[in-house]
Parts: sequence; C-alpha cells; structure tokens
Amino acid sequence: MSVLVTVLAFFPAAWLAPLLESQTHGRITLGDAQGSLWRGSAFIGAAPSGGEAVAALLPGRFSWKLSPLVLVGRVDASLANAQVLSQPVTIRGGWHAWSISPASLALPAERLTALGAPLNTLQPSGRMLLSWQQIELARSASGVDLTGVMTLDMLSMASRLSPVKPLGSYRMHLDWRGRQAGLKLETLSGAMLLDGSGNLRNGHLQFSGTAQAAAGQEEKLATLLSLLGQRRQMNGKNVIGLEFKS
Repeated sequence: MSVLVTVLAFFPAAWLAPLLESQTHGRITLGDAQGSLWRGSAFIGAAPSGGEAVAALLPGRFSWKLSPLVLVGRVDASLANAQVLSQPVTIRGGWHAWSISPASLALPAERLTALGAPLNTLQPSGRMLLSWQQIELARSASGVDLTGVMTLDMLSMASRLSPVKPLGSYRMHLDWRGRQAGLKLETLSGAMLLDGSGNLRNGHLQFSGTAQAAAGQEEKLATLLSLLGQRRQMNGKNVIGLEFKS
C-alpha cells in the first residue's frame, strides 16, 4: 500500500499523454508535460504518428491542479491557460459524474481545415470563440455523455480565395445530449450569408445548409460560392447548397 501511495504522490505528468491518446483514439496528446498528476502543465497537441514531433493545436500551456481527494471519490480540479481560456475552469464531482464551470475558449480559425473539403481549399481565417454555460459529464460503460449548450462564434471570417475581407461573422449553436450534439448555424453580419443545421455524433459531422451573397455582393463572391457546392433555386433566389459529412 505504501508503494502505491508513493507512486501516486510522484505520478509524473508525462504519463498522462498516453492516457489522453487512448481516450481520444490517438487524436490528441499532451506535449512537453511537466510536473505531476496533481499539479502540472503541458500544451495540447495532435498525437504524433511515426517519428513526428507533437504539433500544438492551441496556443499557450494548460496548467492544472487536482486535489488528492480524487483517491476517495471526490473530483476537485482546475484548468487554466490565459492565452485561450477566458477564466480558469473548475471540474467538480465524483468518479462517475462531473460539472464543468462556465468559460470561453479562443480557437484558431485555421483548424477548420481539418474538417476537409471544401474548408481545406478555402483556408479560412478569423477569430473563433467557443463558450458554454455549466456542462455536465457522466461516465457510462460505453463512454462519456455530455449535457449542455455551447456557442461557437466565428468572427470576421475570411478566405484566401476571396477579395472580400471579411466575408462575415457567424454563430453555431451546439446542443449536447449524450454523445451527440444538434447544430444550428446563423449569419450575424457580412457579405456572405450562411445558414443550416446538422449534428455531431461520436466525432463525425453531418451538416446541410445554404450559402448566398448579400445584395450587391453577387459578382465579387461568385467564384468563391461556386466552390462551396451546387447551385439551386430557393424562394426565387440562387443559393448554394452546403453539404458536409465526415
């Protein structure tokens, strides 16, 4: 028993990387992890393949604190990163259910290219902010269920393929129920109007919507819109049908 306590007391943060990789099916890992299980820091990166180095997915380092009370079934942790988090996030609960405190997370728009065509061709840029109220997590035999509402603001978005900069600002609502989220996209302002809905299920995205130019912007956006999808008529207007599936 004393050996186990000693191992846990000095559990190095670097050992958390393979645990995170296994939970994210090899997609995400921790880079340059320092400290221990109880108090440490690292950057979040894409899990490397072969001899590749870990590439950071988000700016800055995340630091964490975890209370030893977790050993008796009480989770009390905090996570901070001043470069991307609006405020430190607290995680509280037991071994099977947790609550995550409200906050917002700044995301690089360039990461949208990971969703594949046509976003990898458009090379989007801009500011993205993911915000949430209190989120509830619950672990079951088949995985972790999430309940709560998130909002993804995509502000002053632009594309290397369009002379119109910015194209517009948009908002995506995500309503999480278990391991899937309902999605709804709306335009806040701009020359290119986007809307649609879909779902995110077990890491796979399905989305259907439309794109069209605001009045007076049709000629400037004609080339860009033609790359997004097939043209069709809707309520007497020419629009582009948006279909994403990953």
